[in-house]
Amino acid sequence: MNLPNKITMGRIILAVIILIMLVFPFYQINLEFPTWLLFNRISVNSKYILVGILFIIASVTDFIDGKIARSRNMVTDFGKVMDAIADKILVNGVLIMLAYDGFISVIIPIVIITRDTFVDSIKMVAGNKGKAVGASFLGKAKTMCMMIGIVLMLFYNLPFEIFNIRLADVLLLVATILSVISACQYFYVNKKFILEDK
Repeated sequence: MNLPNKITMGRIILAVIILIMLVFPFYQINLEFPTWLLFNRISVNSKYILVGILFIIASVTDFIDGKIARSRNMVTDFGKVMDAIADKILVNGVLIMLAYDGFISVIIPIVIITRDTFVDSIKMVAGNKGKAVGASFLGKAKTMCMMIGIVLMLFYNLPFEIFNIRLADVLLLVATILSVISACQYFYVNKKFILEDK
């Protein structure tokens, strides 16, 4: 296993740790994360701050393993598959838990996960017919808005929350809208591969 793949596997492990932290009922083992009241109105649970830090680390490793793999010609099929799995576990898992904990609307993970499934299916069909489908500009913009939005949400939208600027909500809303638009774009560009009989 080469270095980029080891980093990818590390991201999967980190993603699982993040989800365990979000799911596990720590109160049942008498473990409570400290909660702070900032500016007399913003209640901050340190668990989400810690998860936010781990999420940033995991996201950075996604950039690092891809850069190393391309620069050193270490791109492998295993790496491509595991990288996609790592991203889905990390991002979709955190979105689901943010919705479960009431931070975001459940509509957001439903739309984004449905979109990802739809686009991955298009890529698979096009790939089987010899067409490599890369990430579109809208897809990259969606990912950027979503990642920044998730980080801000985990950090309670600070420092923007101080000024009542709901940037985290706006970014995740934009990411959701771009998810739908980019899915339509993927379909339009690749419809000849999807709709053809053979």
